[in-house]
Amino acid sequence: MIKARRFLISCGGTGGHLSPGIALAERLAARGHRATLLISNKKVDTTLIAKYPELAFERIPGAPLAWSPAEFVRFVVSQVRGLRFAWRLVRLERPAAIVGFGGFTTASVILVGAVLRVPVLLHEANRVPGRAIRLLGPLARRVYLPEGVSVGGVKAERLRAAGLPVRAEIRRHEPAAARASFGLREEGKVLVVLGGSQGAGSLNAWAEREAERLAAAGVQVYVVTGPAKEAGRSRQAAGPDGEELQVVFSPFCDRMAELMSAADLVVSRAGAGTIAELVRCETPAILVPYPHAADNHQAANAEYFARQGGGVVVADDAAAGMTEAVLAAIGDGARLAEWRGNLRRMDRADALAVVLDDLEALIAPTASSGGGKGVRREEARVA
Repeated sequence: MIKARRFLISCGGTGGHLSPGIALAERLAARGHRATLLISNKKVDTTLIAKYPELAFERIPGAPLAWSPAEFVRFVVSQVRGLRFAWRLVRLERPAAIVGFGGFTTASVILVGAVLRVPVLLHEANRVPGRAIRLLGPLARRVYLPEGVSVGGVKAERLRAAGLPVRAEIRRHEPAAARASFGLREEGKVLVVLGGSQGAGSLNAWAEREAERLAAAGVQVYVVTGPAKEAGRSRQAAGPDGEELQVVFSPFCDRMAELMSAADLVVSRAGAGTIAELVRCETPAILVPYPHAADNHQAANAEYFARQGGGVVVADDAAAGMTEAVLAAIGDGARLAEWRGNLRRMDRADALAVVLDDLEALIAPTASSGGGKGVRREEARVA
């Protein structure tokens, strides 16, 4: 068995990057290793990490790439600061490997790792690889990609098929108990609307506009609006027999597995992290890809999900037909059961085991070397 080692995991900026990083850190700890997760200063990171006091986090400077003059200057300055931070951290930690999940926090530490000859590994969850993965891929010892996806400039022997690691807490709960925990009625139908960690204005507006019609059909509605969209609130809407049904708007949910388990159906954006959690919780979905996502990657994610039989896809500009699609799906018990069975089949592969076993095999030959050849311990504290 390989001895305990240290790892750096770059995963900040969005829930879709941070959640798999947390999942990997949890499983590394279970195998006796130690991981430090590199996150951003964004609110979504701060909120999510509060649940994991047992894990080690460091905030690495970084900002998303944008082309307006002011935002581009901010990006360049933050990346320079990120490189300085990463240089000191890698030399201090002497990691056995660095794992990057993409996003704007990844580039600096991966570049430093490559220069200091620390093995670097990248994971791409979307079916269209992002800019960070495409640019940094040639530096990586391994790139993990969804089944059937490739990335240019990376030798075939360095590619491995692996799904998105999912946190240990993400599992299907008993639906009645899950509904009770959110104040929802056990009987009837429940629709959950998600816009990813940032929220989706068009989905929030649709849910607000159609809440009365959905309630009239016996559907309770729970909307996760995103922390920047609005404050939490709830109201009652009249059900088919005059009973009052809940319509809830919540800015954030840190119990996503319970919420998905409470739902008969989810309406959601098509980020890879959300899809992986839907699969694990066996919750059918109508996916509405964000039309301005980089390289239109959400459309590719949604198409694959639908081909595998987990639900259907509705275009963002087809909101006029969304309510009909929701009511047709949520009222068809046989169809929902078929979708849940397909999701159960999709979840058979253990993505974490694939990544961890491969990671340990990669570092085993240098397990006694104390990290990359260019790394020396610094006693100075990382600032």
